Amino acid sequence: MADSGAVAAVPTTDHPLPLVGKSTVKPTWCPGCGDYGVVAAIEMAVKRLRLPSHEVVIVSGIGCSSNLPHFLSAYGFHGIHGRVLPVAEGIRWANHELTVIGTGGDGDGFGIGCGHFVHAMRRNVKICYVTMDNEIYGLTTGQASPTSELGHRTKSTPFGVIERPIDPIALALASGATYVARGFSGDVKHLADLVANGLTHRGFAFVDVMSPCVTYNKINTFDFFRQRVYKLESAGHDPSDLVAAWQRALEWGEKIPIGLFYKTDRPTYEELEEVLSAGPLARQPAGLRAHPEILDEFV
Repeated sequence: MADSGAVAAVPTTDHPLPLVGKSTVKPTWCPGCGDYGVVAAIEMAVKRLRLPSHEVVIVSGIGCSSNLPHFLSAYGFHGIHGRVLPVAEGIRWANHELTVIGTGGDGDGFGIGCGHFVHAMRRNVKICYVTMDNEIYGLTTGQASPTSELGHRTKSTPFGVIERPIDPIALALASGATYVARGFSGDVKHLADLVANGLTHRGFAFVDVMSPCVTYNKINTFDFFRQRVYKLESAGHDPSDLVAAWQRALEWGEKIPIGLFYKTDRPTYEELEEVLSAGPLARQPAGLRAHPEILDEFV
């Protein structure tokens, strides 16, 4: 049965403290950049879920897209290149009462950060990871990225890319992610639905966003995607069917699917880690807690 795409119910409890919204820092992306649609979608999602600012942390790495934590009124951590997910995991394990959102680009996530991408998914840490995939290195002015298509001429590949691109959706499915989706920054409402459901998902939620770079990628433009994208929920796709998700993940060309590819329920890392069963580490007593005889061997 096809997923309806319905957004998770909004909590009924009113929070007396400020909710996440726009910050006082204005985005500095190029006019027309697809990332404006992504920050708008995340803002719509957190507002719909009525998440208080002090309970949300947005983590990023390096790149144009990684400036995103500055533009929303939540806690933010602007980290180093490729290290979005280890930082996000550390925050989540220190206090698993927090809502943790990872944001970054295709170079940050699928290049230097690819190993972290795989392991965070197989652990099923409850993080919502949103990537802004423009198939180019925008911050460093137009080199090929891990998702650049074969033959794409860039500053670093003047005769065309000769390496096959990474397929982030297929990689997420292979790595054990329990919520795998793709959005398009040209359809903000649809993207906001995917992010909102990812935030309420039990486990690792991956939302890869086709977010065109209007300055350095003249191939994968807004018009390119508008002519090709179709919504999985409108095509009768069943997101509980892993085999069907694989088949859809391999579609790229004249038709490009967006929406929820796969969703399943599995215990999270936080639920399985015995140390966290006593509550968030941030609220547990500090110091060593071990049997005295064991401590005596090392002290």
